Amino acid sequence: MVETILLSIFTLGLLILLHELGHFVFAKKFGVKVEEFGMFLPPRLWGKKIGETIYSINWIPFGGFVKMQGEDDNAQKEPRSFASKPVWQRAIIIAAGVISFWLISIILLSAVFMSGAVEAVDDDDPAADAKVQIISVAGGSPASSAGILTGDIVKGIKIDGQLTPIDKVAQVQEAAAVFGGREMILEVDRAGEGVVEIVLTPRENPPAGEGAMGVGLARTAQKSYSFFSAIGNGAVVTWKMTLGVFDGWGQIIGRLVKNEGMPPGAELVGPIGIVGLMSNQAQMGWNYYLQFVAMISVYLAVLNALPIPALDGGRLMFLGLEAIRRKPVPEKIEQSLTAACYGLLMLLMAVVIVKDVMRLF
Repeated sequence: MVETILLSIFTLGLLILLHELGHFVFAKKFGVKVEEFGMFLPPRLWGKKIGETIYSINWIPFGGFVKMQGEDDNAQKEPRSFASKPVWQRAIIIAAGVISFWLISIILLSAVFMSGAVEAVDDDDPAADAKVQIISVAGGSPASSAGILTGDIVKGIKIDGQLTPIDKVAQVQEAAAVFGGREMILEVDRAGEGVVEIVLTPRENPPAGEGAMGVGLARTAQKSYSFFSAIGNGAVVTWKMTLGVFDGWGQIIGRLVKNEGMPPGAELVGPIGIVGLMSNQAQMGWNYYLQFVAMISVYLAVLNALPIPALDGGRLMFLGLEAIRRKPVPEKIEQSLTAACYGLLMLLMAVVIVKDVMRLF
């Protein structure tokens, strides 16, 4: 468990690093002086100057930054300042960070498809290696109380001492319905432990959306693709994930407008919550983990692309207005809007982190 948490923290940090590297590389390409390359947000914890750039690690574990000369001063026209560059070069520098998240997703998913992607298949799919896997466990459910873990593979169900092999989701669901209110024995294959027996009592009247045992089930099989097919699938899935993010946000906003609350199972999580989710996926195997990291990367790309001051999308919005007006947006207006949105984002992040911590206890 500790190993997967450390891996998740490292991965999240690497995503941020690669995002900022996108800004950094194109700033250097266009001759902009980079004063600082920062991991996380100030105040500074550690820093070292190499050449003309300070490389730093900062205290607030959220995001990162590349500080460029003249970035916050539209009047500064030093030859190597950000402000002195044409609008199209500044737009590429800013957009490079956002695009890097989508590229990361495509690369990760392509690697998964080449090595053999674990894909959800229907019960009637003839895949030879199909298996039924636990993909979620509801808190306080019979499955949770019995010790079932995310990633467990259901191998069979014991009835009167006889083991019935399982390779379809419907078999588990039907057995749970039959054994409602009575003990049943599941044989599961658990990573690191091998085959173990789990005794639990399915509920006769489960809460809506949880099922008798309180687990999410998926029938999966492994499929491999050629190099070019893998890259194509990686790009297509990344696109579908992007559309899925907008669709999910649209549903949430629609329900909130109607005062219906958040959709069942949806919750706002911060860095701590994301690390926890990534850790759970890591326990299910590398295939699941890389796909989940790709999804997180897509979420970060879409979030950063939103036209909100203090995010990359907001900076691109100001550059777009500058191109239309043929002069920069008044510096005081841009700085005031950016500072206000930054403050709101930090407040929201603080609230989310507190909720993440409370979930741990």
